[in-house]
Amino acid sequence: MSYSKICYYGAKNFHLLPQIQQLPQDEILAMKAVAQVLPFRTNNYVVEELINWDNIPDDPIFRLTFPHRDMLPDQVREIMVAFLQNNASKATIRAYANEIRQRLNPHPGGQKECNVPTLNQEPVPGVQHKYRETLLVFPTAGQSCHAYCTFCFRWPQFVGVDDWKFATREQGLFLEYLRQHKEITDVLITGGDPMTMQSKILAMYIEPLLGEEFEHIQNIRIGTKSLSYWPYRYLTDPDADDVIQLFEKVIKKGKHLALMAHFNHWQELETSVVHRAIQRIRSTGAEIRCQSPLVSHINDSAFDLAKMWQMQVKEGCIPYYLFVERPTGANQYFEISLLRAWELYQEAIQKVSGLARTVRGPVMSCFFGKVQIQGVADVQGEKVFVLSFLQGRDSNWCHRPFFARFDLKATWFNDLVPAFEEGAFFFNSIKSTPDIPLTLKSPSYLKPLSATLV
Repeated sequence: MSYSKICYYGAKNFHLLPQIQQLPQDEILAMKAVAQVLPFRTNNYVVEELINWDNIPDDPIFRLTFPHRDMLPDQVREIMVAFLQNNASKATIRAYANEIRQRLNPHPGGQKECNVPTLNQEPVPGVQHKYRETLLVFPTAGQSCHAYCTFCFRWPQFVGVDDWKFATREQGLFLEYLRQHKEITDVLITGGDPMTMQSKILAMYIEPLLGEEFEHIQNIRIGTKSLSYWPYRYLTDPDADDVIQLFEKVIKKGKHLALMAHFNHWQELETSVVHRAIQRIRSTGAEIRCQSPLVSHINDSAFDLAKMWQMQVKEGCIPYYLFVERPTGANQYFEISLLRAWELYQEAIQKVSGLARTVRGPVMSCFFGKVQIQGVADVQGEKVFVLSFLQGRDSNWCHRPFFARFDLKATWFNDLVPAFEEGAFFFNSIKSTPDIPLTLKSPSYLKPLSATLV
């Protein structure tokens, strides 16, 4: 099947899909209620080629893209259902939705408060600099996606609250920041999804980095879900050839180009169009690295993880990260205990050859950095989680093992406490690091997160 144009479905029209009309009306209304609070968008490719409608509601791609009643607590959802049934005003619905959103930890890990750098003592909008070597750039035109993942940790980008968005409307400031910070070797263009942008806009962010003044920029990364949700972006979109030519230009200039592809389940790799898109991208010399969080109801199966990594290797892609779902949005629906995450990773990694064991996990991208769960061990008579940093705000932290008290219920780093009765982890003093100066001394989100929404 081939599509000449992408067609979107959202909260206002998804109930018109014939497949959805087969569901009970109360289920459709519950889905609408959730979609008032959390962002929802899907498209014709996802609906017609990826979802197995004979396996609803358990199909993983359906759960990945469509809202579900259990994504919000019962009382919250029932209030929103009542609003919809009684034709409450848009202002009333929006006010209640925003109230709930505020309680869903919209900016985990200090991404807005602590990761935004300054230039000439002024914040650089739409840029994050958490690790010394890597700068994240959020182009304004790329703050959308071909479809939204229900677990998305950047969901505030899509709910219409301007103060919650990261975006840069011009490339001048971030380019000047790069000129002044020669320690940066990697630029990650992210979103949203930058591959929703027209090729000429994407080129405005990439082509300047190919000049001599940015010789220190060795690697250009593009974070994208497009291979899963709209692979036609690289094949039949009006400017698909221009995208491919841009990738070729980057490689010819001697830069390393990596698409950081988000695949969450092996079903996303089964269509013929995604095979062709991957082949065309790799023909440019660009590399495709694949990452995903581990999320309940979607991919919490060692069999599914192993099969996904094996299929990625077969396509010439590199399994890269298996993340722990961040504590934001509907994480109470999607979260998995840290113990179970490690068990699933360990079981899955045993099922694949060394070519797929490039995937690193389970990894928590928390305030301090990327913390990997190395395993569970008995040390000095105490059962502990063995942890280490893959990346840290201070690069001296990397690959330095440390220990947390074993906790069956822990689902995120904030739930952990130091082992052996130690008062704090070795990195727990929140001060400016040698690598990246922090803008806050006592971030409120480091306190235990409340699980109560009502």
